[in-house]
Amino acid sequence: MPERDTTRINERIRVPEVRLIDETGTQVGVMRTDEALRYAQGTDLDLVEVAPEAKPPVCRVLDYSKYKYEQAQKIKAAKKHQQQITIREIKFRPKIAEHDYATKKGHVERFLRHKDKVKITIMFRGREVTHPERGVMILDRLAEDLAQLCQIEQRPIQDGRNMTMLLGPSKAVLAGTLEEEAAAAAAAAAALEASEAEYAAQNEAEAAGTREPAAPAAPATPVPAAGAGAVVSATEPVPPVDDAAEEPESDAVPDVEEPATAAVDGDGEAAKG
Repeated sequence: MPERDTTRINERIRVPEVRLIDETGTQVGVMRTDEALRYAQGTDLDLVEVAPEAKPPVCRVLDYSKYKYEQAQKIKAAKKHQQQITIREIKFRPKIAEHDYATKKGHVERFLRHKDKVKITIMFRGREVTHPERGVMILDRLAEDLAQLCQIEQRPIQDGRNMTMLLGPSKAVLAGTLEEEAAAAAAAAAALEASEAEYAAQNEAEAAGTREPAAPAAPATPVPAAGAGAVVSATEPVPPVDDAAEEPESDAVPDVEEPATAAVDGDGEAAKG
């Protein structure tokens, strides 16, 4: 149901006198109400009471329909920039079953995605209060499971038989970039997993001896063994060579000159060269 407009205009202004502000925003002064109304009607505008608590009340000459529209737009803009904070509450027991934990965690996740804050309460009964570490363990586990969605605004504190923790939506949830960050993280994890799988496959192939054989080595170039005329592989060690057998003849001229050899004919006389 729309709110009733309580602003007094024109004939609804029943005080004997008002302080008048004209259509240009200039203060005219205090005058009788009927005179102010006649002035407003002469300009085809309305006489609007804008400060009823003043003595005397302040009235302006303006177009009331346009004035109401502008005021509604200002209120709408203020609400648009105003962030409404809602605090939800989810209660756990220190001996909660795994299925119940998963269900309540789903509720907390839904509230955080709607940008609401969530108050987590651990309720202790009887002698359970003597084991607060169980409550701390549940709260820490919940905060770790929802690390991408939440940020801890209040650490676990003991309040009588209850232990509470306050979670708020993370910056990614508030900025609306949660899906993009999740997709990037999933892609990075997939790339890392593929790399590790490839590395493991290479190790298995190497262990099983099924890796691709190395390229064959180039054939050995035959190298002649000095002085022997044999051919040996360049990859095999060359047998040692006897230095004495391979020593070259000396070019020095002998001290005693050998006699020249002459041919002899049939008569026994040496033939002349």
